[in-house]
Amino acid sequence: MAYSKKEDFDKDTTEDLVKQYQNVIDLLGEDTEREGLLKTPQRVAKAMQFMTQGYKQDAVAILNSARFREDISEMVIVKDIELYSMCEHHMLPFFGKAHIAYIPNGYITGLSKLARVVDVFSRRLQVQERLTTQILSAIKESLNPLGVAVVIEAKHLCMMMRGVQKQNSVTTTSAFDGEFLNNHVTRNEFLKLISSRLS
Repeated sequence: MAYSKKEDFDKDTTEDLVKQYQNVIDLLGEDTEREGLLKTPQRVAKAMQFMTQGYKQDAVAILNSARFREDISEMVIVKDIELYSMCEHHMLPFFGKAHIAYIPNGYITGLSKLARVVDVFSRRLQVQERLTTQILSAIKESLNPLGVAVVIEAKHLCMMMRGVQKQNSVTTTSAFDGEFLNNHVTRNEFLKLISSRLS
């Protein structure tokens, strides 16, 4: 039986993108009829749709789909969530990890939903600063917690491959709300926990 991979992409969008990427490759001086490049425009068209699928997703709806009443008010942390995004300035990847915490105020959400929220916003053309605050805002809107904290650490290929070409630079951004913003003890506990290895 022949190998068959099933993918779901908008046909018209894919066809339009294929034409555009053929033009880009031609303008760069390559031959789109060369064997290795014959299917490249189609591959890139599909890859870009996958890497920007967050535009079609609703982070708050994802959180609300697994929203449970729970009378606890202890800090919940999910750390080291892998993220991959695209810098909107150069359309080059940046990648790293996100650390999220919230203090419930009557409701909790499924832990995997926090990772999905990271994916929703990272799979768009982004800047790390906005990505950090968008994650926080979605959690705040859905759960109305006593506090939310988000820290992202990432490497940007626009700094590593071009421009200043600094290979070891890491960008860290943070956003705090509620108890994490107003209570330095709570904030410091979060920062200590995401920096430690408990196992």
